Amino acid sequence: QVQLVESVGGLVQAGGSLSLSCAASGSIFSSNTMAWHRQAPGKQRELVATITGAGSTNYKDSVKGRFTISRDNTKKMVYLQMNNLKPDDTAVYYCKMFTLGMDYWGKGTLVTVSS
Repeated sequence: QVQLVESVGGLVQAGGSLSLSCAASGSIFSSNTMAWHRQAPGKQRELVATITGAGSTNYKDSVKGRFTISRDNTKKMVYLQMNNLKPDDTAVYYCKMFTLGMDYWGKGTLVTVSS
């Protein structure tokens, strides 16, 4: 059974930085693509960034150059470094693991960016 637990988010001023982490439990991780999604109030959940087991990354256009996804396979951790945050980045951020059978989600963590 896979469980994903995100770190606590927080409140940050526009232009500031925040780092999120996601701890995975279970027997699988290193070969699985991981992702961060987010859901802003009143909006649909959207994909923010992905990272393959080999470390290849992709980003939503609006976060390119500001967010960095990374992973540590030995620790079963995935990270999201967020810089130059904007009020539009305010959302609940979710960690996700892709598998052949199903996707696993964390419970989410709230990030609030004040203007």
